[in-house]
Amino acid sequence: MQLAIDIGNTAVKWGAFEGRTLLESGRGVPAELLEQASETLVCASGAVPAALEGLPRLSAQTELPISLNYKTPATLGPDRIAAACGAWALHPGEATLVVDCGTCITLEYVSADGTYHGGAIMPGLKMKFQALHTFTEKLPLLDIASAQKAPVLGRSTEECMLAGTLGAAQMTVAAYVATLKGVAPELRVVVTGGDAERIVPPGTEGREHEPHLTLIGLNEVMVFQGSERE
Repeated sequence: MQLAIDIGNTAVKWGAFEGRTLLESGRGVPAELLEQASETLVCASGAVPAALEGLPRLSAQTELPISLNYKTPATLGPDRIAAACGAWALHPGEATLVVDCGTCITLEYVSADGTYHGGAIMPGLKMKFQALHTFTEKLPLLDIASAQKAPVLGRSTEECMLAGTLGAAQMTVAAYVATLKGVAPELRVVVTGGDAERIVPPGTEGREHEPHLTLIGLNEVMVFQGSERE
């Protein structure tokens, strides 16, 4: 059994795999899983709990199933690497764009030959709402739960804030997808993260939602390393 562990900014998530099959997942890592796992790999974007110190961690120096075409690999976050590897695991041999809608909204592009070409990082919805409230005198702090739909043109202060946060994020992602489809017409779009439903709504053409993408990517690295050792 391979054990993938994603240490994020708000939670520690895990997935237990047999080969490429996800058997079980959850939050917090039970000690018995650590003992049972034949292989373990950690994506550490947040603070690492003491119980998980010393476990193998994903980085740009890790042996990967994809190649990195990135100017500063030492600064490339392990969560972005895992997402790119997850995209390759789901769609090997196909151009894929990952849209990760979390604390930040990140885009990762993997071409059909398995090369990661980078992407984009922008503030997530909660960060945008907080910034509008913090750096102005009168704009309210909107609850992210209210960010379900955004008008193109707001007709109240709240609607204008939604148009400039959620609406703008939706348009930005759509523009990236359209641009990359000019390069790779059969582009796959895989969305993940807590705000995936808001930023790339269900029904969007080509949309594929995979909430466990980081875990799948970590497991793909372990599977690849195992095949290389054989």
